[in-house]
Amino acid sequence: MWYLGQLLLLNCPETILNYSHLLFQSYLKRFFNLTEQEGPSGRRGISAVSRKLSEMQRFFGLHITGTLDADTMTMMKKPRCGVPDTNIARFSTFGKNLKWEKNSLTYRIENYTPDMSVSEVDDSIEKALQVWAKVTPLRFTRIYSGTADIMISFAHGDNYPFDGPDGTLAHAFAPGLGIGGDAHFDDDENFTFRSNRGYVLFIVAAHEFGHSLGLSHSDDPGALMYPVYSYRNPDTFVLPRDDVNGIQSLYGRNSVKDPSVDKPQPPTTPDACDSTMVLDAVTTLRGEMLFFKDSFFWRSYPQSNTPQQSLITNFWPEAPTNIDAAYESQQSGRVLLFKGRLWAFAGYELVRGYPKKLSSFGLPRSVKKIDAALYDVESGKTLFFVGSSYYSYDETRKTMDQGVPKQVDQTFSALTSKVTAALQYRGFTYIYSGPYMFEYSLRTGRLFRVLRNSYFLRCTNF
Repeated sequence: MWYLGQLLLLNCPETILNYSHLLFQSYLKRFFNLTEQEGPSGRRGISAVSRKLSEMQRFFGLHITGTLDADTMTMMKKPRCGVPDTNIARFSTFGKNLKWEKNSLTYRIENYTPDMSVSEVDDSIEKALQVWAKVTPLRFTRIYSGTADIMISFAHGDNYPFDGPDGTLAHAFAPGLGIGGDAHFDDDENFTFRSNRGYVLFIVAAHEFGHSLGLSHSDDPGALMYPVYSYRNPDTFVLPRDDVNGIQSLYGRNSVKDPSVDKPQPPTTPDACDSTMVLDAVTTLRGEMLFFKDSFFWRSYPQSNTPQQSLITNFWPEAPTNIDAAYESQQSGRVLLFKGRLWAFAGYELVRGYPKKLSSFGLPRSVKKIDAALYDVESGKTLFFVGSSYYSYDETRKTMDQGVPKQVDQTFSALTSKVTAALQYRGFTYIYSGPYMFEYSLRTGRLFRVLRNSYFLRCTNF
């Protein structure tokens, strides 16, 4: 669909602009049912495009402008499923009538991708189906000849052609006769078994099988049925709550083993407007602000009116989740994440030799967990908050300062509860404690304001 490489060949700004408009109109026609406007009704045509753009922006949680802005174009370029985004909701279905009227289904793998071994493809497909079987009465049996309920192919002849590498990765059809339930994968993609240097087949297949069973797309960015591909570790994957709710609305729960008592529980997607939310960590990154919660983080930057929510592992595949603290090293340009140990990332890549022990900073071996970290631009020191105390680390000398730890409330007045995150932004120091954020001058220790921790997330629900 996108043929992104061609953009590099278009040196004329006017040509690039026209090409971009062709791309976004093609996207809206394919995924949001934009229809052609006939005759001289140019204003009506623009209105239709603007309306569909607004619909798309609402679905993806973007700032709703009705115009083609940078955030919208970036979203359109992301690899995704080829099924249209017809509903705007958390989980959604194709309709109560578009479900299998039986719980025992068959599947057949018609051919294979050359990117993976036969056993890897077989394993990926089987485990992708079991994602849904674990939480419903559905059971899947593989057959090797004839027509199965779910026919799986890496080369197909339907009326929905793929678009080469990236862009659309796969598509599937709702339950029904003929091609109903079938799943097709774009063989031009680089499918992988576990590596993040391509598209993990297990994740793509599990998403497509959701369609094969009757689910449409979800606008929950943490849901498996979110239309845009996100890397997730197959070995630790747990079907998110939104998807569990969706599939059980069609088929009910697994009566053999109730998933409500399983561990781990299906994860839910945090809401930036939750006034009780306690952030795990906050940091800057090359002018952006990052806010971490559970397996997710929000990116907020000057060019965007709405923070973008994403899975941590979609940005840093080797990063931990549910982190304790984070900060940006101004000297090295790296982002450092803490969870019992220390991870350092240069861009998307884990720096060689990491993760390391916390004692590599000179912290006592008795310190097993960092509650928050904060880099002070003026002094070049990084503060590590541990319980009711904090340590000061000299980034230039690579040594811990003398006379530490110090008591938090000696430096930050009126702060009597545990520090949960910390950030320095535009000359002010922000100390998070529970659902609140305290705005200080680090140099004078003066407290200016107490704010909700969603203040920088620009929540629109208040």
